[in-house]
Amino acid sequence: MGPDIIFLVLSAGVIGAAIGTFTGLVPGIHVNTAATVLLGSYPLMEGIVSGFCDPSFTPVLISCCIMSAATVHSFVDFVPSVFIGAPDPDDSLTVLPGHRLLSEGRGMAAVRAAAIGSAVGSVSALALSVPLQWLMLRGGSEIIDCFTLGVVTVTLLVIVLVSEDRLVAAALLILTGLMGMIVNSGTIPVFGIIGGGTLLFPLLTGLFGLPLLLDTASGGRIPAQRDDGTDPVGPVPGIRGVATGIIAGWFPGITATAGATLASAVTRENDPTRFISMTARIGTVTSVFSVVTLSVSGSGRSGPCMAVKQVIGESLGGFCSEAFVLILMSMALASLLGYAATIGAGKMMVRVSGRISPETMGNAVLALIVILVLLFTGPFGLAVLVISAAVGRIPPALGVSRVCLTGCLMVPVVLNTFL
Repeated sequence: MGPDIIFLVLSAGVIGAAIGTFTGLVPGIHVNTAATVLLGSYPLMEGIVSGFCDPSFTPVLISCCIMSAATVHSFVDFVPSVFIGAPDPDDSLTVLPGHRLLSEGRGMAAVRAAAIGSAVGSVSALALSVPLQWLMLRGGSEIIDCFTLGVVTVTLLVIVLVSEDRLVAAALLILTGLMGMIVNSGTIPVFGIIGGGTLLFPLLTGLFGLPLLLDTASGGRIPAQRDDGTDPVGPVPGIRGVATGIIAGWFPGITATAGATLASAVTRENDPTRFISMTARIGTVTSVFSVVTLSVSGSGRSGPCMAVKQVIGESLGGFCSEAFVLILMSMALASLLGYAATIGAGKMMVRVSGRISPETMGNAVLALIVILVLLFTGPFGLAVLVISAAVGRIPPALGVSRVCLTGCLMVPVVLNTFL
């Protein structure tokens, strides 16, 4: 592992960080979309890499780029949820406390809480990744796999039990679960102009992103914001979610939002900054531990990891393989860049939030989402977007949490076990 290889890996990490910053700041664009684009760029990347090292190293660099993008995305994606009410699905539980702080002129306190929570989660996950991989390779994975169905089922039950209306919550879990089954069945054709897209993009965007954008685009201006430049919470809330992140990283269908539901059901946190810090880092922890899961079981628990599986094959397997170590190295760099990007993006939003109305910003993002859906998934993807957006507006209308919509990911796991 020479200096030239390390330089290329770090360069891939920086490129991935830039991509993750873009996907995190633009609502509705999931990091899965970036992973799809990077997969399609394999021939171009191989040509570029051949000028510096053996082209066979290309899969590792693309994997570093993809996972770095996922890491930074998990940091930065909180900013849009605070300032324009359009979260990534992993941050949907933090919208209300984030807007509460924004309405008090403390939007940057919410951003700083999320940034420190993600940073603590990332450092903890990176430190535990090698010991965890060692344990999993020595029989721990088989033991945990026995509990997959139980953990997913318990998570679904918790979502129902903590809901304001349990009947509505159960119905939405089933409805979105069937939507997830249909989208993943391959029966709906994808005719994107660019191609290579997945219908999970319009499904998740419609369920989680579009309804909040439509609700936010109502005119008016955001109150003047203040920032004292200090961390409002400290590291403790971030540490609490590491165990939840391990669960979300290993068990299929357990998203960061579902993990946050479990954490919030067990820990009643009334301080909005502490709650945000506790939940924000789950996505970051999940990004790191999903690489461990892939290296042990060969299963991709997230869109980026599924892309890595396609491009890198079996090279990630084994204890502390070269590819595994290099990917973790790129993710460590991405964590530093992600923290800086989150704080910088928050400050930028504070400067522009008083000048641009939410209506103008929301309409621009809506137009961008529609264009991207057409480019990647075509007219059928647009139909999925419209239908899922309609379903995504049901929870607030009936007074239940949007976490019920995560059935699109968890219910298929349960049904596939019995079918």
